[in-house]
Amino acid sequence: MSKTTNKYSPEVRERAVRLVQDNQGQHSSRWQAIMSISAKIGCSAHTLNEWVKKAEVDSGKRAGVPTDVADKMKALERENRELRQANEILRKASAYFAMAELDRRSK
Repeated sequence: MSKTTNKYSPEVRERAVRLVQDNQGQHSSRWQAIMSISAKIGCSAHTLNEWVKKAEVDSGKRAGVPTDVADKMKALERENRELRQANEILRKASAYFAMAELDRRSK
């Protein structure tokens, strides 16, 4: 889970990314387009640049792990962690009851 709150809705992010992609040719560089648009929507240029890069990864234009795959990996890692914890609890409970059975038989 993110440590920060998402100040901008997904619609605003998508629109900002689309604006950068559509207006990139009107500026001398992509960074200039990002700076111009970020000032208009009220976010930092770095933030908008990250949104643009993420959109490019998701669309296959840039190398990287797409959002849906990253989300699935996170869920699987969380499930794996929970299963390891459950196995550890079961292992300890089994050892406890085995010792209790040995103590009962030795009396």
